[in-house]
Amino acid sequence: MLAVENLHASYGAVQVLHGIDLEVRQGEIVTLLGANGAGKSTLLKTIFGAPAVKAGSIAFCGKPLKGLLSHHVADLGIAHSPEGRRIMPKMTVLENLQIGAFLSDPKHFQDDLKKVFRLFPRLEERSWQRAGTMSGGEQQMLAIGRALMQRPRLLLLDEPSLGLAPLVIRLIFDAIQKINQEDGITVLLVEQNAAMALSIADRGYVLQTGRVVHAGDAEVLASQPEIRNAYLEGMTAP
Repeated sequence: MLAVENLHASYGAVQVLHGIDLEVRQGEIVTLLGANGAGKSTLLKTIFGAPAVKAGSIAFCGKPLKGLLSHHVADLGIAHSPEGRRIMPKMTVLENLQIGAFLSDPKHFQDDLKKVFRLFPRLEERSWQRAGTMSGGEQQMLAIGRALMQRPRLLLLDEPSLGLAPLVIRLIFDAIQKINQEDGITVLLVEQNAAMALSIADRGYVLQTGRVVHAGDAEVLASQPEIRNAYLEGMTAP
C-alpha cells in the first residue's frame, strides 16, 4: 500500500532522513520506533509533502506522492493524527469532527460520526464541549476521531500515547486495534512506548539518526536483545 524507497528529506540545510526504505502492506499495523530526533515524525510529515522529498520516492497504492500538495495526499485516502494532537481548542468536539469530514462525501457524515462515538463514547458525551477544556486523553481520542472522519485507507498516528496515563494508553491502543481489525484501516504508528507498539503491530522498523537500523516482524523485533536493551528494558504494555 505504502512504498518508501531511498527517501531523503531535510529541513533547510539540515538533512534528517538518509535513505529510508519502508513498506506498509494493506491491512497491517506497522510501527516506527526510535529515540527523539530519529526522524520518525519527519517521515510521516514527508508523506504529506512538508518537508519535501529531497531524493528517493514515496508511493501510495502505486501512485507517486512526490510533489503533491497535502490536501491531494489526503484525497487519496491517507489521514494523519499528528504529534501533540493539534485539535482546534476553541471549537467544540463536534466542530472538530466536522473539520475532519471536510474532504468526505456529506452523505457518510452521520454514519461516520456514529462509528467514532462508538469507538470513543466520551466524545459523544462531550460533543458540545470546547475541545481545549478536555483532558489530554480525551483530546487524543478527538485527534484520532477527527482523522477517522476523513474515511482513510491508511492512518498515520504520531505518538498517540504521549503524556497519557497507563489506563488511557490501554484504551487508545485497544481503539487502534479495532480500527485495524474491524474497519480494515491500515495503520502506520510512530510510538516511543515500544512495548505497547510491538504488542499490537504486525511489523516494525527502528530508526536511528534518520536511517533504518532494524526491521522485521514485531515479535522478532521484541525478542532481539539489542532492541530489548535499547527500547524495552523496564517498559511493559499497560
